[in-house]
Amino acid sequence: MVGVLAIQGDFAAHARMLDELGGEAREVRSPDDLEGLEALIIPGGESTTISMGMKAAGLDDAIRALHAGGLPILGTCAGMIVCDDRHLGLLDATTRRNAFGRQLHSFELDLEVKGLGPDPIRAVFIRAPWVARHGPEVEVLAEHEGHPVVVRQGSVLACAFHPELTDDARIHALLMAMVSEPTGREAERAR
Repeated sequence: MVGVLAIQGDFAAHARMLDELGGEAREVRSPDDLEGLEALIIPGGESTTISMGMKAAGLDDAIRALHAGGLPILGTCAGMIVCDDRHLGLLDATTRRNAFGRQLHSFELDLEVKGLGPDPIRAVFIRAPWVARHGPEVEVLAEHEGHPVVVRQGSVLACAFHPELTDDARIHALLMAMVSEPTGREAERAR
């Protein structure tokens, strides 16, 4: 069961992608909708609107608590921004909004992403951010023009593009695979 934050953005496209992978999606609009989730997606949209909507619904603190418990979280485009150190604080990273330019400067490219196999993924960048600064615990999985555009820190995966707008489900499959990874005390015991 994967929750898709449904405050703004193309949450329906994320749900379709999860369905194609055999997962079950639940739209998340309130803290009650987080109950029983195995992962969460924070989709694109407008980061200020998403942040204000989460705060108004009481979702920000609830998501932070789930993150502290090791819940896998995927942030895409504005969702990457929402995960950074100036918003939810799920990543030791600072993002730059509209880093590649405004809507007019949107673009697509084939991007090699570490851990997704030898074939590049088609990445759709729409008013996309990049990671301007990150701490040592943040692993950079892909860069474009020297800027990190896919990063991972523990149970949080974030990408600057919209993986839900293509037929390539590997980003979503990676999130689903993260569900079975040991976290917290389990990871310590496994060592």
